[in-house]
Amino acid sequence: MLRPEDFFDLSKSKHSDIFDGVEFVWDGLKRIPDYVKANLEPGIHGTVSNLAYVADDVYIGPGTVVEPGVMIKGPTIIGADCEIRAGAYIRGNVIVGNRAVVGNSTELKVCLLFDEANIPHFAYVGDSIFGWKSHLGAGVKISNLKITRTPVVVTIEGVRYETGLKKFGAIVGDEAEVGCNSVLNPGTMIGPRTLTYTNVSLFGYYPPDSLVKLRQTHEVVERRYDE
Repeated sequence: MLRPEDFFDLSKSKHSDIFDGVEFVWDGLKRIPDYVKANLEPGIHGTVSNLAYVADDVYIGPGTVVEPGVMIKGPTIIGADCEIRAGAYIRGNVIVGNRAVVGNSTELKVCLLFDEANIPHFAYVGDSIFGWKSHLGAGVKISNLKITRTPVVVTIEGVRYETGLKKFGAIVGDEAEVGCNSVLNPGTMIGPRTLTYTNVSLFGYYPPDSLVKLRQTHEVVERRYDE
């Protein structure tokens, strides 16, 4: 239930060996900095606007387009045929798979995006892993640090799992969809193909092939005008 294979098709990323020997999927997060350092071969093979900033310790794959106003700090690996849209901010220790989208005014740090992951608009993603064809609606925020600054604990069916991570945002499985303006609290885990409504505060574990609904109560009253 908590293995990498329970969330991801590992053939959908050339970097999936980051999970070799891993028991719990979140342990892949601990390996990202060392993996990037060991596998980075800096170079720009795509198209980068002269109004973008790309650090020296960055790899950008062929066919990838980096639009104006983007800032990419290293160490970072970005695959082929990606869109890095205007105003995106990539802060380092980031791996972006092939054909992925990093949207306008979206910020990434310490994360792995599988191929075709789509984070298109106004999002914050830190200390997280996103699966193949996963998608965030506009304005989604990943909260990666508890307000108490204590390590994140994942509780499932009454069983507590100590992650050992002080910073742990989210695990979002293949083809999962998160609705606009939602917040994923530290340690949120969303199974593959699960969908969530908009404006949801998510926490804990959501199994595969689920629909997470939010019910709101609206009251409509007569509008009164001052005489």
